[in-house]
Amino acid sequence: MEPMVTGPGATGAGETTGLAVADPTPPSAKVKTVSKSPTRIALARLRTDRVAMTCAIICLAFALIAIFAPLLAKLEGQSPTELHQDLIDEFGFPTIGPTGEHWLGVEPRLGRDLFARWVYGARPSLIVAVTVTAITTFVGVVVGLVAGFSGGWVDRILSWLIDLVLSLPYLLFAIASSAVLVAMFGGAEGASSEQVAKIRFISLICVLSFFGWASLARLVRGQVLSLREREFISAARVLGVPTRQILFKELLPNLVAPIVVSVSLALPGYVVAEAGLTVLGAGLIEPTPSWGLTIAAAETYYRADPLYLWLPVLGITILVLALSLLGDAVRDAFDPRTRR
Repeated sequence: MEPMVTGPGATGAGETTGLAVADPTPPSAKVKTVSKSPTRIALARLRTDRVAMTCAIICLAFALIAIFAPLLAKLEGQSPTELHQDLIDEFGFPTIGPTGEHWLGVEPRLGRDLFARWVYGARPSLIVAVTVTAITTFVGVVVGLVAGFSGGWVDRILSWLIDLVLSLPYLLFAIASSAVLVAMFGGAEGASSEQVAKIRFISLICVLSFFGWASLARLVRGQVLSLREREFISAARVLGVPTRQILFKELLPNLVAPIVVSVSLALPGYVVAEAGLTVLGAGLIEPTPSWGLTIAAAETYYRADPLYLWLPVLGITILVLALSLLGDAVRDAFDPRTRR
């Protein structure tokens, strides 16, 4: 056994008995644990995804082109509706190619500037896609929440309505409904071409919105059916929380992931739907600048003037591809079972 050392000069562990030992770790080196919500985790995963960030930049560029289309056309010095018949030969083909005055040339038969038509053509596609997505998301979420939470006869009626909308032949009804709405709201004799074009634009939004909300409503209803039996919903009912607060304060935050994924995947679908219906003659009409109208008019001249056709085709392809890849990235970011 070692002897105990005592005295005024003695030092050792015995002197610190009963005293608090200071932590030598500096405060800056201590790691703070901060809990993150699933939404913040998903956004952090998106920021580290190069494909998602690249697609987001491309979508933002198209949005800026649509917003500043008048400025871009003014920068070139042309208008999307001005005719240049002096640049068209007797057979309707352009006599010039891309020049300093017409950056992408002029279109056959009418001689309108292709660059101005292209930048203005991005507007209806994005306006229709964003507007229809907002309407269908709002209606689908509300109907799905009410149907899934209420149950009983309310759920049966709303579910029957959802199944009815989903069972309708979309393309046939879209083509027929557009013509009916135009005839009802000013498409008769005496209406100007601008008025008919506005009515067709609004009718296209109405038709796409009518057929677009049902799928999201069914998805939300299924999620609510599984969530309404959870403990926090039962506790809210026992405490007498109003139904509206339960729906929008308790249930809705737990549905952010499927709603965001649905929105990100719906946008490219509506861009394609607008262009497709316009090509089929059930969408937009002149004098509205539209990529779909340009594609429909360019089918006759695609061999003699391929740029006339490929400009809107490339615009739609790049925009839809970017939106689709961004939607896939959003879905993977909000799904905890995936790792990109």
